[in-house]
Amino acid sequence: MNMNLNQLAMLQKAKTALERFRANHPKFPAFLDTIQKNAMQDGTIVEITVTTPDGRRYESNLKLKQEDLDLLEMFRHLK
Repeated sequence: MNMNLNQLAMLQKAKTALERFRANHPKFPAFLDTIQKNAMQDGTIVEITVTTPDGRRYESNLKLKQEDLDLLEMFRHLK
């Protein structure tokens, strides 16, 4: 794979941002690891709730399919 310097700089920036995210939210990566090992399977329902500082709530859910799991597995191998 040929990458230009701009792409390499973007990857380094993303890596630094991810490291900072992990430092700011140390329990979240462990949570993701636990669900990846114990809950991610065809038919699992993932529910997401986002609450803004002023109290507005946004909620959604999705039912995982095998193709979703395959995509997540590809992302997992990129790290």
